[in-house]
Amino acid sequence: MGDFKLNNDLRRYVESEIIPRYSSFDKAHKEDHAKSVIEEALRLADYYDVDINMVYAAAAFHDTGLVEGRETHHLVSGRIIREDPRLPEWFSGDQIETIAQAAEDHRASGKTPPRSIYGKIIAESDRDIIPMKILRRTIQFGLEHYPELDKEAHWKRFVEHLHEKYYYGGYLKLYIPESKNAPKLEELRKMIADEVKLRVLFDQMFEEETIGN
Repeated sequence: MGDFKLNNDLRRYVESEIIPRYSSFDKAHKEDHAKSVIEEALRLADYYDVDINMVYAAAAFHDTGLVEGRETHHLVSGRIIREDPRLPEWFSGDQIETIAQAAEDHRASGKTPPRSIYGKIIAESDRDIIPMKILRRTIQFGLEHYPELDKEAHWKRFVEHLHEKYYYGGYLKLYIPESKNAPKLEELRKMIADEVKLRVLFDQMFEEETIGN
């Protein structure tokens, strides 16, 4: 539908200068996360009349703001995009602003929907709803950011987070009907509902993540 010629110079810049930035982030936001968001965003872009290079740039930069911490990382990502010295080689000022807004709007806890189809594509691609991966990432995040907690406190935080974000009425919203997320979210919700099995999975993953530490 849209422009599907990915600019080779932009791709080389992203692969050499942007994606490596993710290597210093937490386990849930390493380079493989950036690459998976890019891959899914490009797949979803096929359904819409969008500029593939803008989608690619927004996906590549979406979490770069983690360099200044998690709480405002989406806003910092927007600032990084606006200030990037190379992006004007490939995009107009208006395009860069749209890319920046897409990064700002990707956060699952955002109170309002993304402002453009670009933001919706990035938000949906970032959801990456693979139930077992989400469970493990939730444990990893807790261990990394709350090392003072004991195992039972980690369990409590784990369950509360899953309910707050992913369960019925949770703050995570889906925007693109062509994505793979809806059936996966329903699968995850069934896992959350069965707290006995969920505890078994938690115990197994918690042990795997803490062994040797």
